[in-house]
Amino acid sequence: VQLQASGGGLVQAGGSLRLSCGASGIIFTSYYIAWFRQGPGKEREFLAAIRTPRGQAYYSGSVPGRFAISRDNAKNTVYLQTNSLKPEDTAVYYCAAARIRPTLTMTPTRPDEYELWGQGTQVTVSS
Repeated sequence: VQLQASGGGLVQAGGSLRLSCGASGIIFTSYYIAWFRQGPGKEREFLAAIRTPRGQAYYSGSVPGRFAISRDNAKNTVYLQTNSLKPEDTAVYYCAAARIRPTLTMTPTRPDEYELWGQGTQVTVSS
């Protein structure tokens, strides 16, 4: 069972990145897949989650309209499109998976609700 995050890098302010989260060893459509980020000296922050098979997306109230989550079930991959990046978006971005289960009556947003984590991908935005 593995989540693999990729797509981070160094980008100038105003630029874009598409982060990818590949999943293996799980029934992809049985999970919420989410993106979190953790900036220097900050707590891990929920950004967005998506649920299959219909691809319903949920965003944190703090997430700017510049971010969009999507998934490709055929590729077992979830994406986070980030646009108009700002220096304050600099962080390690993590993807995580939470199995859809009866105790989850709402979209999970806390890190402890997610049982699988990718290794993180660094996003650095220069001014």
